[in-house]
Amino acid sequence: MSGTRPTVFADGVIEAQVAHGVARITLAVTGSDNTAQPCATLCVPVTQMPALVNGMANLLRQIEERVRAQVQQQQAAAQPSASGGEAPASGAFKFEG
Repeated sequence: MSGTRPTVFADGVIEAQVAHGVARITLAVTGSDNTAQPCATLCVPVTQMPALVNGMANLLRQIEERVRAQVQQQQAAAQPSASGGEAPASGAFKFEG
């Protein structure tokens, strides 16, 4: 696919509906008044929902593993050492599904 792809930030889901074999998930962003405001609708064929959910679950597992490794690395760096330890990792990483 060429060209630019839209980027949507969402920190929640307002609602989800299924009609004619398509799940329509209304994504939300928390507003300044701490309420959910709709920001986009994700449309996914129901037949593809298991693959999407499994992909997200795998991503979450990888993130958890990475966070655990970073915490261990930071704890090890906090231990007194002659070398002074290493700088903590940036916290940004990329996964491909």
